[in-house]
Amino acid sequence: MLTLHRARLLHTGGTAIEDGAVLVDGARVAAIGPFAELAGGPARVREWPGVLVPGLLNRHGAWLLEGAYHPDPREGAGDRPLPPADGLTDEQWGGSARRGLQRLLGHGATALAGPFARASVRTAVARSGLRPLAGGDTGPGPLDPLEGRELAAALHRPLAVGGAADFVVFAAGAVEELDGGGAACLATVLDGRLLHRRR
Repeated sequence: MLTLHRARLLHTGGTAIEDGAVLVDGARVAAIGPFAELAGGPARVREWPGVLVPGLLNRHGAWLLEGAYHPDPREGAGDRPLPPADGLTDEQWGGSARRGLQRLLGHGATALAGPFARASVRTAVARSGLRPLAGGDTGPGPLDPLEGRELAAALHRPLAVGGAADFVVFAAGAVEELDGGGAACLATVLDGRLLHRRR
């Protein structure tokens, strides 16, 4: 199924296009360009009121999923990573990792750095669809891959025709507004699937 994602500003990781669009065919990018040039075909159109950029890499994935605990909303402990309690079971680590992965998607991460030592965490990462990479930062770090970084340093890889349809839409008017983090993530698309959408 073809989907045309239109944004006020599209940044491919190398080029910026006002009123740009990404045509997605399944899990791949079929075309990139101005909306006016790509519109009119059989694709379903999704319009986003912000900046569309390539997916982000969180370099602290191992610490966020194995060195921190992500509370269940029913615990009433907020949604920030906490120091883990002693004696967490493998099942509890798996639940924490699943919640952490959802929060990472909510910050625009489509890839995260490992490695992951716990089997339950590896399973959660594999099922999430996020792309695990080696060689991350083993120390503590934020859920938001843009916190304290410029966009260019947080990108996983540029958007390209024929490449994976991994991208994020932020509620912003310009790319410069994303540097340093804090912009609301409206949507995260991974392999052409909308895995996070801000309500």
